[in-house]
Amino acid sequence: MLRWAAPADAPELAQVFFAAVREGPSPYSQAQRRAWLPEPPSGERWAARLSRLETLVAESEGRITGFMTVEPGGYIDLAFVLPEHQGTGLFRKLYNRIEQRARGRQEPCLWTHASLMAQPAFRAMGFLVIHHETVVRDGQSLARAEMEKRLK
Repeated sequence: MLRWAAPADAPELAQVFFAAVREGPSPYSQAQRRAWLPEPPSGERWAARLSRLETLVAESEGRITGFMTVEPGGYIDLAFVLPEHQGTGLFRKLYNRIEQRARGRQEPCLWTHASLMAQPAFRAMGFLVIHHETVVRDGQSLARAEMEKRLK
């Protein structure tokens, strides 16, 4: 089931985010993963970040299994699926609903900064790499790419 998130979902969204980054297969080292997300986000700062985003949630048996956010202007900030649900088509379902909403708003494109983990999924949705970049977090270098999909 897909639905739009409520403020009360913030703690569970944080756990999905944390699990997606820290567990399961990844091209990043454990040190890089710890630097990216040392602990699940929480509190006012996390709630404030989510409040600026439209968050689409996937649920199965009353449990959040993945989510994707979009900002006005078509920026996909967060896109995470629990490791045990990766490769099931859940990312595609979330993305298709986000794209449908963006097209309804006549957004010219959707864009994101995709981790090495997310780039294959975004490529499968038709995104192209605009440029590769590296961000440094807690002394660790993390490769990512700015990606975009034109809608018009």
